[in-house]
Amino acid sequence: MTMSLQHAKMGYDVSILLAILAIALGGVMKGAIGAGMPIIAAPALTMLFNVQTAVAVLVVPNLLSNVWQAWHFRAQAMPMRFLVLFAGGGMLGVIVGTYLLSILPQAILQLLVAIAVLAYIALRLARPNWALHSPLAQRLSGPAGVMGGFLQGATGISAPASITFLNAMKLPRETFIATISIFFVAMSATQLVSLWQVGLMSLDTLTWGFAALALVFLSMPLGNWLGRRASQRVFDRIMLIILAAIAGKILFEALI
Repeated sequence: MTMSLQHAKMGYDVSILLAILAIALGGVMKGAIGAGMPIIAAPALTMLFNVQTAVAVLVVPNLLSNVWQAWHFRAQAMPMRFLVLFAGGGMLGVIVGTYLLSILPQAILQLLVAIAVLAYIALRLARPNWALHSPLAQRLSGPAGVMGGFLQGATGISAPASITFLNAMKLPRETFIATISIFFVAMSATQLVSLWQVGLMSLDTLTWGFAALALVFLSMPLGNWLGRRASQRVFDRIMLIILAAIAGKILFEALI
């Protein structure tokens, strides 16, 4: 094997190792707070491979890791009208986002990923105690779902719209987990079909997705353990620092 081939193989092996660590860290985050696996894994995979690969690989773990939570906490979910508007909006938005994922240049998609991550960080830092009261939240549930679905389809990260919106409602933990899980299940199922239709999903990608799902399930117990022992504020700050570093690298690569 020539030196150049050895270097290429070494680079590929390192990328795979980093991808495994990113997905596992996303599973830890989901175990700790009940959501957020794509927030870590999607930008990391984007940095290592490309946006299309990141989005396609994470659909299966995002879908199936939320099925159990959606079922287990279903009795604590928001009322049906809210769920229909929120999840239905997500399904509509993810179709549009997936179409853009299939046609936009990679540099633009990378910028969208970085902007979505930075928007999430900014919202978390700028308005940590902002509260959204129920009547207004009900009216905004559809638009928030559409925006979350659009971001999920185009970048693999719905958090700047979906998680921030539900956090602002100051929901009890069980209600938050039930509602966001139902949203993710509906949106990810639609995304899986949409990715297949535009040619970004294949049997190989599905295989990688199920491997990622195994990593998420294996790492979630560690997140549960850390979530019970570590301060939520400290955990959040560590995740935001990691996200800021990833977003900075994606921006640098997209703009140079």
